[in-house]
Amino acid sequence: MPFEHTRRSLFYLVSYLLLSGLALLLSPTITLRVLLSNGHYDDVFPRFSGLLLIGLALVIVGIIRYRTEVLYPLTMLPRLAFCVGFIGFYFYTRDPLFLVLLTVVGVGVTFTGLTYLSENTNARRAGRVASSGPR
Repeated sequence: MPFEHTRRSLFYLVSYLLLSGLALLLSPTITLRVLLSNGHYDDVFPRFSGLLLIGLALVIVGIIRYRTEVLYPLTMLPRLAFCVGFIGFYFYTRDPLFLVLLTVVGVGVTFTGLTYLSENTNARRAGRVASSGPR
């Protein structure tokens, strides 16, 4: 399988989405403290955010399960946008939470990006490029 390492890199994404989603949903105050937040957030929005993270994790689980290689690079686009947003939020709030999130998400997008680029290059050399859309 030409994109097996890229597929495996998505397990990191699912892990942090599920773990942080469940943590925010079940115990937002403690979770925000563990993530070094110095902001004051009401309970409802972090719980809502946790629910969204769990939903995103389930979508990524589907991509992994069905080996939807054409969507692997697409998983990087929202994460890159999130990284830009985290930088902006940090400068707006000075809350270290956003630097922690930037690090976690940045490591994942870098890992997925590098493995995808490497495997895509190898697949092109071998003449087995993943389909980029419907035929």
